[in-house]
Amino acid sequence: MSHQSYDHEALWLKAKLFISRAMDEQENQSFDEQALWASLALELLGKSALAKISPLLIAEPTEEGRNILAAMGIGDGDGKFTTVSASTVFKRCKRAFPTFNLVHATEIATARNEYLHGAGVGFGALPPDKWWQRFWSSASTLITGQDKTIDQLVGFYREKVVNKYLEQNQQYMEERFQSLVNRAEQRYLQKSRGDLPERQQKVWKTERQLALGLRYSKSAICPACGSSGLLEAEEVQNERSDGYFDPGTGEHESWGVADALPDYFSCAACQLILNELSLLESAGLDEPFEVQGEEFLVEAEGEYGND
Repeated sequence: MSHQSYDHEALWLKAKLFISRAMDEQENQSFDEQALWASLALELLGKSALAKISPLLIAEPTEEGRNILAAMGIGDGDGKFTTVSASTVFKRCKRAFPTFNLVHATEIATARNEYLHGAGVGFGALPPDKWWQRFWSSASTLITGQDKTIDQLVGFYREKVVNKYLEQNQQYMEERFQSLVNRAEQRYLQKSRGDLPERQQKVWKTERQLALGLRYSKSAICPACGSSGLLEAEEVQNERSDGYFDPGTGEHESWGVADALPDYFSCAACQLILNELSLLESAGLDEPFEVQGEEFLVEAEGEYGND
């Protein structure tokens, strides 16, 4: 029995089929229908990108290990293979491909669930052009992560459409970053002079209120006002051990370190918020920062001083 549930090429081909349906110019297909097919394709692209690294990354673990064994090509199974949820897929994609926009991908998946199961606006929260810009920004990272190209997914003629969205997204994010910085500078000057409007004074937030509360954080210089802001991250990469050894006394200590991947920046001094990777890149705040924790401690091959 072939285990196509975990085959990265089979998942890629299915994503290719779904994105083709999403981009079909049909008069009777609404934007919601297009976005639905595209959102399904994005999850499949995430799975195929992870499965190319290892099928184990998308196998849902069970007590008897059937899915894990199937992903490894072991055992006959019963034809029922379960992969991990979209949420897990996107979180793992963020770790495997640091430039992947976890926030946008999660928003797309949430909107899909709302469209299918809820009574809310679903995909209507953003204008179609902006939605497609965000979609292709996320999808392009997963395509590159498989050593493939956009034209391999959508074809030569439709590649031009995708590139247009990507160019628009880059220009939009640059313009948005500058407008956010300019407005934050204005607020900072008004606050410093003491002439901030009363309405803004009432909604002015503290550092704790602005913070997103992600797992890792560090202080960073605000690109708008030069004050100390807070840079936050949820995922890490490059877990490793660090420490010291004193050959004179024999004293030694080890600790774990990892590189946190920035997701969010906020500054209480000017109320600036940068909540997307493109904005962090424009601010020069996208570089991973080192964090410590016992959970990152890697088993050493030998004891200190054994060299």
